[in-house]
Amino acid sequence: MAAPVATAAPLVPARPTLRALRQAAASCRACPLWKLGTQTVFGEGPAKARAIFIGEQPGDQEDRAGRPFVGPSGHLLDEALVAAGIDRSTIYVTNAVKHFKWEPAGKRRLHKKPNAREIAACRPWLEAELAVLRPQLVVALGATAAQTLMGPQFRITQQRGQNIEVAWAGAFVLTIFVLGLNLVVRFFARRGSQ
Repeated sequence: MAAPVATAAPLVPARPTLRALRQAAASCRACPLWKLGTQTVFGEGPAKARAIFIGEQPGDQEDRAGRPFVGPSGHLLDEALVAAGIDRSTIYVTNAVKHFKWEPAGKRRLHKKPNAREIAACRPWLEAELAVLRPQLVVALGATAAQTLMGPQFRITQQRGQNIEVAWAGAFVLTIFVLGLNLVVRFFARRGSQ
């Protein structure tokens, strides 16, 4: 068995597609989280999605199902998207970290925040997803997702809700989960009228 690598970068296919990335990520051992998670939970959605929503990591239900945003956070996201008039089938959803980090609490598996090493190990997967998708809008659902892309100095309290120009997307918005989806609605309204 090969020793773990510092990041997943060597595992990213030279000519990535979403399918090739998903297949390569399935055997990722770039950090120790693969030992905790049931499986890799890669992003999903259309390859031509205009927007990508990024969470921190899969939760317990996502880990078991192998799909992002199908547990409680996914239901909350679905409700917010409906309220905002956004069809979930038109967006891409993923996480900064692709394996579920948890700690036992009786028979339950409780979420545990990924550390900087684990986030850095998974970052190449997220960067590759962005490169393939080339979205008009990236919505970071929380500080971990935002800091994965923008660096640890990025502060949710200072930059939440701002439309930030970035090279890898038309726009970048950080939100405290669903509270900022009104910004996303305004973005889609502006882009739709152009």
